[in-house]
Amino acid sequence: MQRKEIRSYRELELMNALGEALDREQLRLCYQPIYGASGRLRGFEALLRWDHADYGPVSPAEFVPLAEQSLQIVPIGEWVIHEACRMLHAANNKGLGILIMSVNVSTLQLQSPGFVETVLRILDSTNTPPQCLELEITEGIRIDSRGPIITNLCRLRDAGVRIALDDFGEGHTSFAYLRLLPLHTLKLDRSFIEHLCDSSRDRIMVESLITLIHRLGLEVVAEGIEDSGQLKLLQEWNCDFHQGYLLGMPLEGTGIGPHLLQSQLCASIAAWGCPEKSSIQ
Repeated sequence: MQRKEIRSYRELELMNALGEALDREQLRLCYQPIYGASGRLRGFEALLRWDHADYGPVSPAEFVPLAEQSLQIVPIGEWVIHEACRMLHAANNKGLGILIMSVNVSTLQLQSPGFVETVLRILDSTNTPPQCLELEITEGIRIDSRGPIITNLCRLRDAGVRIALDDFGEGHTSFAYLRLLPLHTLKLDRSFIEHLCDSSRDRIMVESLITLIHRLGLEVVAEGIEDSGQLKLLQEWNCDFHQGYLLGMPLEGTGIGPHLLQSQLCASIAAWGCPEKSSIQ
């Protein structure tokens, strides 16, 4: 009983503090690189971090559900999109080529009035081409084929914004989502990637999924790659894009530059065994 009360008190404290986290500049973004099969930089996924004044770093797994319960996820989510687009514009001006920034969005954001207009306004104010922003939705999102989420996603797609389904395969309704959502990209859940090297069943499933996704005209991102053996298998199966600690740790915004990214990729390519494929453009 005591343990539950302590946990509830912490949750209450964090929920109250979330309302001031933006004003106190406690929230920040890190950016994890995503690479193509040839080693070319595709872009980044923006990852939200919270450094609480008393508790220190708080896991997104803990504070994001609290932000959703308190409805703080809407203003926080708007800040995330703006900050990510601002950073992408700066990165594109550093000679990294035309990159894509992936940003997670929640159900509440997608349902909130004016969400589409907010995204388009941010793109305009940060001089970000719509096709350079990719909004990621999780498989756990509840979809009504005639509801505001589908309507807003279709409007964003028609405006040029990319739509991705994150954590594909984690839930139980994956293939229904393929019919309903206006997708460009699927991100294979890390649970599929984790046992590729020691599970023939997982290898069969992942290879088959990549083939199916390609036949649907979509791109595939494999996340959670931590082993060169996993990467080699995904290459063999023509997985489009790769993400994980093997290829690049999340970077602070100040670390997004050609020299740091090149050195980071060279380290991963050494484990990959294909140094000639390194390319930051």
